[in-house]
Amino acid sequence: MKPFSMVPIERVKSYWNARPCNIRHSPAPVGTKEYFDQVEWRKYFVEPNIPKFAQFERWKDKKVLEIGCGIGTDTMNFARAGAKVTAVDLSTESLKIAKKRAEVFGLTDRIEFYEANAERLSEYVPPQAYDLVYSFGVIHHSPHPERIIEQIRQHYVHQDSTLKIMVYHRYSWKVLWMLLQEKLQFWKLDEIIAKHSEAQTGCPVTYAYTRRSVEDLIGDGFVIQEKFVEHIFPYKISKYVKYEYEKEWYWKLMPRPMFRLLERTIGWHLCVTARVK
Repeated sequence: MKPFSMVPIERVKSYWNARPCNIRHSPAPVGTKEYFDQVEWRKYFVEPNIPKFAQFERWKDKKVLEIGCGIGTDTMNFARAGAKVTAVDLSTESLKIAKKRAEVFGLTDRIEFYEANAERLSEYVPPQAYDLVYSFGVIHHSPHPERIIEQIRQHYVHQDSTLKIMVYHRYSWKVLWMLLQEKLQFWKLDEIIAKHSEAQTGCPVTYAYTRRSVEDLIGDGFVIQEKFVEHIFPYKISKYVKYEYEKEWYWKLMPRPMFRLLERTIGWHLCVTARVK
């Protein structure tokens, strides 16, 4: 049995409703243009690999299904680039903010929002083929991620569709850091990863994958075109929560080429691009 398979989906929903992802990326009043601009700047400053992976401009005049839109940072950029976006999230509170964001930036005509459990997506979002199905850092928080992939395969792709997902990397620097925090209790690794995976501790579900096990997740319905790891968070958390960006001493001293090599080896983000088989 998978470690989180018995976690109720309502518990996952409650966790993300209590603190939507990236909600504290700005000290400005939530819902203002200043707030959203600062949230976007901070997100892509810390994770510059996201725009490179998403390739927003590539999807102009295409149909994009985003599974797990959160408060809508990537969603807005797909829409700004000219895509027609269907954005899905489990969290009611996240969607409220994402919808407000679309209003602030005049993008409501390009985005449809759905509150949905992605494991049963076809019960909420009308099945149709999309050019891109995109999910960054989301499906590993669902008790049965493989069901989400199966929903995508059965109901939302055509022969030329692209699937882009990011899931967490099990053999990463961050997982090692977590283990050190928990006195190397390897036998509790799944529990430890879930506990420390997000800014708000105690996430009820967080799976982490290896380069090999992510192939099992994707399954036989897709052909993986690209698979790589990225992203090490180098900043002092005590400073970061104050919107200050001071790196830990060991990352400061490390030459940039060596840091980039480590990001591509033991990074936290395992990114996969696949096509329909």
